[in-house]
Parts: sequence; structure tokens; C-alpha cells
Amino acid sequence: MPVLPEAFTVAVARDFPADFLSTDPSDLATYGRDWTKVVDPAPSAIALPRSTGEVSRLVRLCARHGVPMVPSGGRTGLAGGAVAAKGELVVSLDRMRRLDPVDVVGATVRVEAGAVTEAVHQHAAQHGLTWPVDFASKGSSQVGGNLATNAGGVKVIRYGLTRNWVLGVEVVIANGDVLAIGGALEKNNTGIDLRQLFIGSEGTLGIITAATLKLTRLPGKLDVLLFAVKDLAGVIALFRAARRGPFVLMAYEFFTERCLARVRRHRTIVTPLADPSDFYVLIEVERADAESLEAWVASVFEDGLVTDGTLAQHGTQAAELWTLREGISESLTATGMPHKNDIALPIAGLEAFCDELDRFFEERWPGWEIALFGHLGDGNLHVNVMKPDAMDRAEFVQKTKAADHAIFEIVKRHHGSISAEHGIGLLKKDYLGYSRSPEELAVMRAVKRALDPENLMNPGKVLDP
Repeated sequence: MPVLPEAFTVAVARDFPADFLSTDPSDLATYGRDWTKVVDPAPSAIALPRSTGEVSRLVRLCARHGVPMVPSGGRTGLAGGAVAAKGELVVSLDRMRRLDPVDVVGATVRVEAGAVTEAVHQHAAQHGLTWPVDFASKGSSQVGGNLATNAGGVKVIRYGLTRNWVLGVEVVIANGDVLAIGGALEKNNTGIDLRQLFIGSEGTLGIITAATLKLTRLPGKLDVLLFAVKDLAGVIALFRAARRGPFVLMAYEFFTERCLARVRRHRTIVTPLADPSDFYVLIEVERADAESLEAWVASVFEDGLVTDGTLAQHGTQAAELWTLREGISESLTATGMPHKNDIALPIAGLEAFCDELDRFFEERWPGWEIALFGHLGDGNLHVNVMKPDAMDRAEFVQKTKAADHAIFEIVKRHHGSISAEHGIGLLKKDYLGYSRSPEELAVMRAVKRALDPENLMNPGKVLDP
């Protein structure tokens, strides 16, 4: 097991609470990894600070002794960004969960980085407000991790990415200094926006310890619909019709029968449609009066855009429909070994891209199970290649990693991004050049060197300095 410098551990024992540092094997295994479970964790220890002040003092100590750090939130990421595989010290924000009172007039709330996303939702909902950052992992993901990865989710089509809903951040940088940036100001035009520099930096520039979040009103009445469609072209055609519908489009999600079959294997679910279909679309809309919504649903059937469908009649049914979509990622991992890619394409080019991707799979992996789902309304596809049962894990990893270069060439040709919402982390670092130019990478490295000259903040993630 990796060991911390003795002088460092002595200083921690002297200057911090007795339960501040853990080397318990179960803690090392739990806090040393994220949802990817591809790279084995090997942290030297887990630090569990209770305040920004403790984080600052810890970082100063790490800088003095050359101890590399990996910030850790809810560990729900899928790019290896929170993996500690080379003896790093994991800095967990689990104990920093304070939620300050909601500013109802300003529609803001300040929270610590360890606050769980769903807890923030519940806290704001008492005042008729919400932080509209929402995804399947909201029950375990933490605000600090959401900001560090600029998380996306199921409501991006309506509200945009996480960075749109952050007014201020508190960050501890590599020398231990604390930056309090932005506060609760809605308007602050005073030079470079350092807040946005840290949002999406995946902990490579500093450790986010708190944030002032921008809130909005809770949505009104929501309707949830599930449709069966013939093919991906039908998914896109239905999206065009939904864009013109008599409602505010909150979410537009699609998934395949292969995904739904994995959910069935993992848990008991209610499948409300009469017959299986190759593709499904889940739509959530706001502010639709019953007559107009029924007329729109009738029109998509009449136009041949869908083959079957259902409208949730109450909240329980709506939740059951959402379970079909939100249970996919967990189910794929629970029932097999998926190789995940999270990509984004311009919506206008989705059909052409998917046609080319299908041809690639047929040529490279005939007979392999490919599970597609995603937030198609914002151009985000999750491409999951499932390991064949008879194939050795190491062989599967080698084959899929080699094929990623070809897949990302297709993404690049169609002017897409190799990471839509999960970031780069450890697993996509080698492919960053498919989405960012050499000039952009040079600027990113310069920023990293300026803020973290000793490369102690989440080293090895995103790009090498």
C-alpha cells in the first residue's frame, strides 16, 4: 500500500482531529474510485475535512511535503476523474454538507461542496424554488463534483449545464490560498471570470469547497409521456414535432430495447407499452393544457411518427416512466461490463453520425451488444459497448480502447465532442485532441502550470502539464 511521508502524517496527527485521516482498507477502496470501476484504486489515505479552513491547512501541508491530492465528491463520475490509483491522498468533501438559508428574494443559496444534489433540491423546494441541475445520480452526487465536472443531466435542454446556475464559488488552490469568487452577485463584470475557470476543471486547478447557487422557480404541472418509435430517424423526427408542440419541453430522452432489457434484468419494472420496440422516447413537458396535449399526441400518431405511446396519469406513473430511463446506467453496470462513451453532436447531424457509427459497429464488432441512450434533445449520446460474456476482461478493455480512436474520428468528422457531460478525467485524456486544438491544449497547460506548478491537484487527469 502507498505510504505518506512520515513528517506529513506526524503533522496531521498533531494539527488535525483524530478522525481526520483514514487508512482503513474499506475506506481506501470506497473513496479511491468512482463509478467507472475500470482502474483499481490505490490511495495512500483518505482525508475528511469539515471546513474550508481545514482544507486550506491540509493543502498547505501537502504542498510542503509534495503530497498529490485527488478531490472526491459523490464519486458518480464516469471518466475516472475521482480515481486515486497512484498513492494520492483523497480529499473527501463528505463531511462538508451545510445548506445555508435560501435567499428567497435573490433566489440563491450557499451550500458546501459535499451537499448532495437531491438535498439541495429539497431545501430549495420549501420556498417554491429549485436548483435545476438534475440527473439519475442526484441522490448521491455532490455539488462540488457537479461543479468540478460541469455536470449535464436530463434537463439541459431546458436549463443548460451546471455552470449556468452558479453565481459564486469558494476554492482552495494548490498553495492553500482560499479564493472566494463571485458571491451572490448576478452581475459582476470585473475582468476574467475565474468562477468559470474552476467550473469544469475536474479538480485539476483547485478544490471547490462551497458555492452560491442560482435558483429558479419550481416548474408548474409536468406531463410525462413514453413513445415507441421505429428507428433513430423516427426519434429525431419526433423531436422536431416536440419542439413545435404546445408546451415547454423539459426533457427529451431516448433509449433502446437493449437498454430496457438490461433494466428488466436488474430490477422489477412496469413496462406500460403493449409490445417491445427498437427505440423509445421519454418526454417531459411543462404548461400543457389537457386538450392541446391530447391533440398533439393524436397528431404524432396520425403522422406515423410513433407506433405506441402512453401518458402518465399521475405522479406515480410518471415516476415509473422515469425509472425506465434513469435506471439504465446502473443496470448496465450491474448486469455486465459496459465500455462507456459519452459524446455530443450537433442535433442537425445526429442521424448522419449514427448511420456511420452503426456501420462501424457492424464492421468492427458484429454481434456485440451496443446499448444506446441519451439526452437526444441536447445532442448527447451515451454509447455503451457490453462485454461479451465469454470474453476476458483484459481483452475487452484492450479492444474497446483501441477502437475508441476510430469512434472519435467519426465524432470529429461530424463536429462533435468526445465528452458531452462526464468530463475527461483519466479515461479520456488520450483522446482530448479529437475535440480541442493544439493551441487550446497549450493554453490549458499554461493555466495548469500557473495555478498548480508542482502538479499536486488531481495529477494525471484531463491532460499532462
